[in-house]
Amino acid sequence: MTEKLHIIPHNHKITAEDREQKNGHKSAVLWFTGLSGSGKSSLAGALENYLFENGRQVYILDGDNVRMGLNADLDFSDAGRVENIRRIAEVANLFRLSGTLLLTAFISPFKADRELARKTVGDSHFFEIYVRCPIEVCESRDVKGLYKKARNGEIKNFTGISSPFEEPVNADLIVDTNLHSLEECLGQLISFVNSKIQMNG
Repeated sequence: MTEKLHIIPHNHKITAEDREQKNGHKSAVLWFTGLSGSGKSSLAGALENYLFENGRQVYILDGDNVRMGLNADLDFSDAGRVENIRRIAEVANLFRLSGTLLLTAFISPFKADRELARKTVGDSHFFEIYVRCPIEVCESRDVKGLYKKARNGEIKNFTGISSPFEEPVNADLIVDTNLHSLEECLGQLISFVNSKIQMNG
């Protein structure tokens, strides 16, 4: 641990506020959480399209994509999930400092990990969006066939089946994808973003 004593953070001349001013809007992290099949990636993708077309600097971090690269060395044990979210939170904060609107689509099943992500990014720039959908509905969709494999014992530590999902209790926004269409849910998200992340000037 003594090696860390020699690490000195570099203070950049261009600040996050400078980047926000140039981009014309605040930076933020919109953290989508929910069960597999709840619609996180679909909603994040639809919101990204809207924001991009309306002049926002925006990017998505998606669970599968990150696990294929940055977090390819992690398993799906509780410890692996914790480290997965810790790394993502640090990357999310870098995007936030760059002035970007970052959308993250991760199951992120543990409340403590989501709170760590909020603390890492900063409360004023972090918005937890709970994409709520009953597991029965998620399982009936089973777009990737994962629930079937989990039920058959082919996938261990699968959230909602053999690993817990701790529901958010103070989410900044709840979107019920079993009750509303994609277009209706997107409308909720757009209204939320426009109320929280104003364009400058």
